Parts: sequence; C-alpha cells; structure tokens
Amino acid sequence: MHGAALKGDARTIHTMSAAKADLNVRDSHGRTPLHVATFARSHDAIRALAAAGADLHLLENDRYDCSTIAAVADDEETLRLLLSLGASGRLVTSRYDGTALIAAAHLGHDGVVRQLIAAGAPLDHVNNLHWTAVIEAIVLGDGGRRHQETLHALISAGANLQLADRQGNTPLALARARGYREMVAMLEQALTSRRH
Repeated sequence: MHGAALKGDARTIHTMSAAKADLNVRDSHGRTPLHVATFARSHDAIRALAAAGADLHLLENDRYDCSTIAAVADDEETLRLLLSLGASGRLVTSRYDGTALIAAAHLGHDGVVRQLIAAGAPLDHVNNLHWTAVIEAIVLGDGGRRHQETLHALISAGANLQLADRQGNTPLALARARGYREMVAMLEQALTSRRH
C-alpha cells in the first residue's frame, strides 16, 4: 500500500482497498499510505485513499498530519486537494504542539498560510515554545518578502498581536529587536487601527 501511494498507483490502491487491506497501515516511521502520498505529491493516490476511507487526520511518529506535511513542503496544490477532501488545518501537530499554520508561518509559506486561514486554522494557537504563528513569522523568519506577506495575512485575518513570548516580548518588540522595519510598520499600523 505504501509503495502504491508513493508511485501514485490509484488502481492498486483500489484493488487493495476492495480486498479489505488496511488503509491506515503504518510503516516503521508511523506513516500511513496517505502520509507517503502527500510527501510524494501523488494526487491520484491521495484521491484514491480518501475515496476508500483512509483517515485524513492521523499523525505519524514526528506528529505530523498530512496537512502539516504539505504546509512544510510549501505544496499549495496538495494542501488544497487535502483540504477539499476533508483534511483539517486545525490539528495540534509536531513535537512543538504547534499547528500547520505555525509551521507555514515559520517558513514564510505565505500562500499556504492564506489557505490555512481560509480553512479555519486557529490563528492564536500557542505552541510549547510559547510562540504563535505571528511570533514564529518574526522570530524564525528572515524579515523578507514572504515572511512579510505571511505576517500581513495573519494581521488581516485578525490574529492577536498582543500575545507575547515566554519572556513577555510582543510581536512588535520582537520585530523591532530584529530590525525588521517593514514588519514593525505593519504591526504599528495594525495596532493603531485596532485601538480606534
């Protein structure tokens, strides 16, 4: 089943599922065929597995679900497909107790961030580092265009800009400390407009 998922072999998946094969069977890394198909961007396999009833919400050993795998890979097309099939952008994933949105914000995958926001991902989830998606876009970002676009998308969606890190640093303070002028300007403007 994992081999068929990797190759995008929908016919074999159909045959095996008709023979009552376990659609959620795990490999040594805890990955299901759907995890493998997502990683391989095998859209035919993803469709076949979902149609046969594979669980779209399972976590593998590193605690990634299929949505987070696509988000980290900056794979907007696969994420769009998964969400259309019923996958979630709301799960708590990874060893950091984060979300697909936090992972995408960290990496500056702005298109993925916009998709996850539209899918109802929790904007203000705080992971076990005590960071939100807004904070990760700043602290783990490079201040460049894609991280700026990520921050803009989060601000526009109404993310809480007052949630601070464990040391009490707000997103604005963190952006100022890193010299990210564009992000500072965005945050200052948003905070001013929200006060009025």
